[in-house]
Amino acid sequence: MQKRPTNYAFIDSNNVHLGIQRLGWTLDYRKFRRYLKEKYAVEKAYLFIGFLPQNADLYRSLQEKGYILIFKQILDQEGHIKGNIDAELVLHTMIQYEMYGKAVVVTSDGDFACLVEYLHQKNKLETVLSPSSHTMCSVLLRRAAKEKMMFMDTLRQKLAYEKAPLGDGTPRSTSS
Repeated sequence: MQKRPTNYAFIDSNNVHLGIQRLGWTLDYRKFRRYLKEKYAVEKAYLFIGFLPQNADLYRSLQEKGYILIFKQILDQEGHIKGNIDAELVLHTMIQYEMYGKAVVVTSDGDFACLVEYLHQKNKLETVLSPSSHTMCSVLLRRAAKEKMMFMDTLRQKLAYEKAPLGDGTPRSTSS
């Protein structure tokens, strides 16, 4: 039996959160981590996220689900929180370049088109998984990924968060 390559995922957390939210559902991060491992042989899943001290429980939960968190300091600009992780994601993808067989890049952001194009040219791109629908995903990113572009809007049944059932066994609504 041939051994599958060790792949790494590089996840733009804010883009994933907002993209899935626009699709009308909530991502179950435990299911998503398992999906990445089973579908794409992802051994390490780097999640790039802005750091706010009050989100410590969220960060702990994500780590328990198997994500490696890469934090970006957040700036408050006139009441708006800003934590752009683009440079960190690109940098870590390249720092880890020799360690993984192929990369799974999870974003809809066209700012990553040059990274995706480079990985594709070097045969180091497994897939680009867009949390947004085809129409909401960057054209530049779709062009760079070519046939390796996938969309999460088709994965709701597999990856949606389902609330625990009520005490009488009646399931709660799964809409968000």
